[in-house]
Amino acid sequence: MTRPLRFGVFYAPFHPLGQNPTLALQYDLERVVELDRVGFDEAWFGEHHSGGYEIIGCPEIFIAAAAERTKHIKLGTGVVSLPYHHPWLVADRMVLLDHLTRGRVLFGTGPGALPSDAFVMGIDPLDQRRRMEESLEAILALLRSDEPVTRETDWFTMKEARLQMRPYSDPHFEVAVAAMISPSGPRLAGTYGVSLLSLSMQIIEGGFAAIGQAWNVVEEQAAAAGHAPPERDSWRVLGAMHIAETKDKAMEECTHGLKDFSNYFGTAGFVPLGYEVNDTGDDPRAFVESYAEGGNIVIGTPDDAIAYIEGLLEQSGGFGTFLQLGHDWADRDATLRSYRLFAREVIPHFKGQLGAPRGSHDWAAAKRDELFGRAGQAILQAITSHAEEKAASTGGGGA
Repeated sequence: MTRPLRFGVFYAPFHPLGQNPTLALQYDLERVVELDRVGFDEAWFGEHHSGGYEIIGCPEIFIAAAAERTKHIKLGTGVVSLPYHHPWLVADRMVLLDHLTRGRVLFGTGPGALPSDAFVMGIDPLDQRRRMEESLEAILALLRSDEPVTRETDWFTMKEARLQMRPYSDPHFEVAVAAMISPSGPRLAGTYGVSLLSLSMQIIEGGFAAIGQAWNVVEEQAAAAGHAPPERDSWRVLGAMHIAETKDKAMEECTHGLKDFSNYFGTAGFVPLGYEVNDTGDDPRAFVESYAEGGNIVIGTPDDAIAYIEGLLEQSGGFGTFLQLGHDWADRDATLRSYRLFAREVIPHFKGQLGAPRGSHDWAAAKRDELFGRAGQAILQAITSHAEEKAASTGGGGA
């Protein structure tokens, strides 16, 4: 039996300039609490250090705060940029977080996405993917063995390194690698037998089409490494959406912040998420409509969201978790309503939660005449029996 699809939200996060950063971070925590309350499975948080828009600098600290406010939802680093840190310290922090969350932590890794972050640290972008793999290999060695680990590279040294505390999860928390547009993420997932985070479709042009081939790369690299590939169920795929009761309402709600969000991607060095948006002048509604027509996103209804996810499943060949991209396209209240609507009408569709109640209802409806006819007879019989008993009792008392 196929496991039901899981759902989560991936927060970079994206917060427009000009707002109180303290309140923005509190809003992120508030959103996670709501996701936990309405039944989402996962929430992921990024690591960024420049640009002023993606303002979580340490996802581990943020997860520690979120874990204290939630009960069920799993919390992932989305992602720790491995070239920025010593791998022994990264592994040690994640083991601590695994214990503090009682196994609710997910370890997402990547080479670092913002060119400005790498520039400040003096890291050549051409070295980032190599460093990512060197660090990932060392971290997995620490997690998968009790033996001391020694590694020597041009950017870190580990001498007889051990974890002083084993993970809470058995054998360890889930490890995932991020994939944007290049094949490096799927290659690492296959080579090292870890999960894949496909984060590209709605951010980098061409990424949507790439998911059709991503898992083939995973399987090829696993075969080359001489082991079975990770389960396809471990694959997570990102999409961007905002939903409301009607498409018109969803469009209007996105006039709040969609244009600012689209403009940011050009500043950050990405292909703008606005795709080919027609010249709409200063009309925010016209911009939203043009944007929605030009990209692989959903601004619409729960039915639109269901069709979109089903399209991703068909194109990819199947995956385990669908992640919404966290954003500020709409204001706080509209965003939270979108999550609630998604939880109420979209998640149950893919988790197989609607069939049993519908089947029970249809069965009862088909049996209505038979069941209610007998039930009516039983009620009439009880009334008649009671009346006869009372009459007999009264008559006996007057004799």
